[in-house]
Parts: sequence; structure tokens; C-alpha cells
Amino acid sequence: METKNAVGRRKTSIARVYITPGNGAILINNRELKTYFLSEIHQTTVKQPLAATKLEGQYDVTINVEGGGIKGQAEAIRLGIARALVRISEENRAALKTDNLLTRDSRMVERKKFGRAKARKRFQFSKR
Repeated sequence: METKNAVGRRKTSIARVYITPGNGAILINNRELKTYFLSEIHQTTVKQPLAATKLEGQYDVTINVEGGGIKGQAEAIRLGIARALVRISEENRAALKTDNLLTRDSRMVERKKFGRAKARKRFQFSKR
């Protein structure tokens, strides 16, 4: 089986995911998972699609991720891995869909508007 790839996005993070049959190594920007994401929560987030489909340890995952913060990157990677697993086998779709791992979280930062302090906050009003 050849390499399958997919793209995951979250906020301003973009993750390009490449999956090949292997022994479960996860490389993010040429660094190991545990050295890139120090938090156990983010490591679990990244592994979620593999755990849901019971494919941990069967595929090597190589990821290039850029933009955003740590949490956004972890969630972008999660979506990318889930999409790549569906490309490998359509049977994985049901398990991933029940855990809501194939849904792109569309929430983005709202832009600042002119005449306002922030996106929605107004400047202090003074009557006199």
C-alpha cells in the first residue's frame, strides 16, 4: 500500500498529513510526537483518530504543520489523520464519524472593526 495524504485545518493552523504502513511512529515537523507536543492532552488529541479506528501501531504518520497555536495545530493534525484514514479505507468513516472526528471546526477569530476597540467591544461612551 502506498502513502495516503490529507489536509486538516483549525483556526489558522494547517496540517499536511502523510500516512504509510509501519509501526506507529508519529513525526511532526521532523520531531517526535512527545517532543513536539509536551502536553499529554495534545498527544491524546493527535492519536484520537487512530484509537477510534483501532489502528494504533499499524501506520507511520508524517506531518507538516504551520500557523496558529499548539491546540489549533493538534486539532488540525487530528482532522488530517482522520481524513487520511478514510482515504485508506472507507470502513473507517463510521467509527470516525461517531466520535465527530471528520467535522471541520469552522470557528475562527472575528476580525477587528474600525471605530471599535476590538471585534465587538466599543470605546467608552461619555455623555458629557
